[in-house]
Amino acid sequence: MSAPPALQIREANAHLAAVHRRAAELEARLDAAERTVSAQAERLALQDQQLRAALDELSHAKDREIAALQEQLLTSEATVHSLQAAVRQRDELIRQLQPRAKLLQDVCRRRPPLVALLADLAEAERLGPLPASDPGHLLPGGPGPPLANSTGEKVDQDQLQPTAFGTTV
Repeated sequence: MSAPPALQIREANAHLAAVHRRAAELEARLDAAERTVSAQAERLALQDQQLRAALDELSHAKDREIAALQEQLLTSEATVHSLQAAVRQRDELIRQLQPRAKLLQDVCRRRPPLVALLADLAEAERLGPLPASDPGHLLPGGPGPPLANSTGEKVDQDQLQPTAFGTTV
């Protein structure tokens, strides 16, 4: 075999040098890309870690808030039950007091005539009994005009009891 001409060798050497430079360039670019990808992966991993930590903190905060709200709800429900029981007790007390209130209203409505009656009785007591020696006056238990009861019927004089004025209140 014969040796290749020098020009071909130089061209081949130049081509090999260019391929070698191109391979070195591509390797450098590949190394830079790998470093970039590695740095980005580290940043993504760090961001993922930070996001997970933030998510965990939010989850814990949400759980704490839910627990606080549940406790507040239980407290509110207990308060509601307590207030409902108090309302039932007061309603029962009102139900028990209503007849007494009606009676008191009736007494208050009847008070003025009672005051007048008591004043008349006090006046009658102040006047005292009739003297027994005066024949013109009727004595209790003695004959007198026929009396009528509240129904308008005549009452037999023997059924009536003699009365003396006095304060019984």
